[in-house]
Amino acid sequence: MRLGLIFALLVACVLTGIPSASALELPSIERAASDYHATDPHLQEMFRAALLDTGKLARYAPDGTAYVATGDIPAEWLRDASAQSRPYLFFAKDDPSVRKLLAAIIARMAKYLQIDPYANAFTLDYRVWEQKFELDSLAYPVTLSWSYWKTTGDTSIFTPDFSKALDNVLATMEREQNHAKNSSYKHPELFNGVGRPVGYTGMIWTGFRPSDDASYYNYLIPSEMMAVVALGDIAQIERDVYRNVIKAHEATALRDEVQRGIQTYGLVYVPKYGYIYAYEVDGLGHAILTDDANIPSLLSAPYIGYTTTNDRFYQNTRRFLLSKDNPSYYVGKVARGIGSFHTPDGWIWPLALVMQGLTASSPGEKQDILTQILASDPGDHLLHESFDPDDAKRYTRPDFGWPNALFSEFVMTSFEGVPEIPMGNTNDLEFRSE
Repeated sequence: MRLGLIFALLVACVLTGIPSASALELPSIERAASDYHATDPHLQEMFRAALLDTGKLARYAPDGTAYVATGDIPAEWLRDASAQSRPYLFFAKDDPSVRKLLAAIIARMAKYLQIDPYANAFTLDYRVWEQKFELDSLAYPVTLSWSYWKTTGDTSIFTPDFSKALDNVLATMEREQNHAKNSSYKHPELFNGVGRPVGYTGMIWTGFRPSDDASYYNYLIPSEMMAVVALGDIAQIERDVYRNVIKAHEATALRDEVQRGIQTYGLVYVPKYGYIYAYEVDGLGHAILTDDANIPSLLSAPYIGYTTTNDRFYQNTRRFLLSKDNPSYYVGKVARGIGSFHTPDGWIWPLALVMQGLTASSPGEKQDILTQILASDPGDHLLHESFDPDDAKRYTRPDFGWPNALFSEFVMTSFEGVPEIPMGNTNDLEFRSE
């Protein structure tokens, strides 16, 4: 059966003339990389490598969709692929080849979300690679699609197939609002296979963090924040594109319930900092105060469109996160930043460094972050999963597309004057603290 499927895919590839990975041509991306010149040749090399990285990992599939490998793992993560594709939005409006690729990437994700909304990663032939339910994996394809629409004005991606995917996203989020009562999801890596007890909060239960590690408490505040943004995007797509007022209202109502849950259960008072966002809570009075480099993170709240950099609660949280009071913040001779419990203790993730730069308010902090990132280069001019802050030549994952894509975005928006691309509009949210 499997050999027959593979043969059918190969035949379809020949008949449809879908280009292979080596034939992927993106003129504007290639031109932007070759035309980029910096006074620092090291920065020039790293930016060029970072911008081209997604194009090397993407390929058209026989069915006309496009597949984006995460790097050195032969699978596509919904989260990673969305983030890896995001910098190409800067070129999509004026380059048809980029629009075609992004539309094909989105079309494939719509199929994934219909196959199994609890899975976080898939293979080229649509098999589930991992079934770790991560709330952000539902949110990322939505925000990518919304940003593509707002950047290009192209609504052709919003097909009947995509509508079915949105239905699955919304139904899964609603089901997981009351996990104990409504959900049958289990995973052997969870506590007792089902996770620790939680109280009802209006938020959405998640099994795993964006690091692919099991959550300790299953209301992961950064993922709840991203769900709020994605639900607002769904509401706008349903209302303005599909002309479905009922679904738009359903998405908005769920968004507001999650938002109230975040503000009611996700804020914790710390004498030194004031009210800060917890990383995880259970709705029963327990909370974890830390952050993880993988995005969505608490540090990334403005980047994902949930809040603004001058929001009081975010500022309080940011001061805590970038201090030694945060158990995941590490300082070394080469760099200082946030790591992840997914990798060796004390190691820093370039993802967190880049995110600190993207959410920094001052040019000085942005430049400081850039200096640290350049110093973290082990010699291949690429960003990796994590590295020893005392010796950048010690690192994990030789090929990891996500941080390279994020770095190219950081350089363009922070140093080249390119306007940022939003993930959603949350200006009408309640409980703002400015």
